[in-house]
Amino acid sequence: MKTIRGGVCAAQGFKANGIRCGIRKNHTDKDLALVVSDVPCTAAAVYTRNLVKGAPIAVTKENIADGKAQAIIVNSGNANTCNADGPEIAREMCRLTAEVLGLDAKDIVIGSTGVIGQPLDITPIKNHMAELAAGLRRDGNEDAVEAIMTTDTRKKEAAVEFELDGVTCRIGGMAKGSGMIHPNMATTLIFITTDAAVSAEMLQKALSADVQTSFNMLSVDGDTSTNDTLAILANGLAGNAEINTEGEAYNIFMQALHAVTTDLCRKMAADGEGATKMLECRVSNAPDENAAKTVAKSVICSSLLKAAMFGADANWGRVLCAIGYAGVPLDVDKIEVSFESAKGKILVCENGAGVAFSEEKAKEILLENEIYILIDLHQGSAGATAWGCDLTYDYVKINGDYRT
Repeated sequence: MKTIRGGVCAAQGFKANGIRCGIRKNHTDKDLALVVSDVPCTAAAVYTRNLVKGAPIAVTKENIADGKAQAIIVNSGNANTCNADGPEIAREMCRLTAEVLGLDAKDIVIGSTGVIGQPLDITPIKNHMAELAAGLRRDGNEDAVEAIMTTDTRKKEAAVEFELDGVTCRIGGMAKGSGMIHPNMATTLIFITTDAAVSAEMLQKALSADVQTSFNMLSVDGDTSTNDTLAILANGLAGNAEINTEGEAYNIFMQALHAVTTDLCRKMAADGEGATKMLECRVSNAPDENAAKTVAKSVICSSLLKAAMFGADANWGRVLCAIGYAGVPLDVDKIEVSFESAKGKILVCENGAGVAFSEEKAKEILLENEIYILIDLHQGSAGATAWGCDLTYDYVKINGDYRT
């Protein structure tokens, strides 16, 4: 397996484009993206568990109920959530997309992101759909990912190449997400494409399993979005024997999928709203995987710890505090904690108690932009990893006037 470029266009048979159509009237940024496969695909998706859901989620669920899709249309600047005509607008977006591409409207995956509760005017989308489709190209991935950004400060893409039955396959994806990130089934908007042949049933199985150790282990601010959607399309153009059961090929595909999803997780954590540091919490030697995941997520979600990391303060007591309220029965007297970065590693807690360490060295380590919080529970053999970011003054500034 090797890392490659191309994002959602890395796999054979996929084209993309992104343009500014004017959904965000006071911006000059791109706000409408399109991804299309040359041939029909099997499709799968996971969505937010927030009871308040964006209209695009309901429409996407309807459209891929048969396990098939061929294109993805996404707008930024407006979430199309809590609008009386939301489903009608979402279906019209699908119809307009299908019309310009010569497809069935039921073969479109749709996503929207932006402000909640504001009506989405279909006019700018309708007026620019032909332009969007005309610009589709094999290297259009960067324009597409730019068009789905809101408060993101950088593009988030990932892709890998791997082999199945001696056949070279590719899988790539794009994501948007900077704030309102605390997923429960998926997170923000993520779209993945692959030229591997995978049945709809196995594609859904792989995606649902993967998010448990990728996107569900990511948190920026503890808020689960209303529009979280992670969708994947597989067009089979690589020519491998279709994966329709568990086995070696399925396992290899899962590894490739996980390489892409965890890469995107790290990029979203690093670009959290106002963030200056990406935090990765690694829990080892837990009683079981669930305990490891619960502890890792509890630590990465701690506002006090996130604030300490912003200040480069090796306040390990906040790590133990977050472990203590995670709800996992543990022997606290066995816990060990270290901080690590490109500047080195320092042990700060052993056997549930503090140890002598250099505050100067600890600060040097914590001033880096990637920090690893290492927790050894010494109570089993299971492990888990979670991702997040520090909590800064800018987070409040960004969200204080997000709507206006």
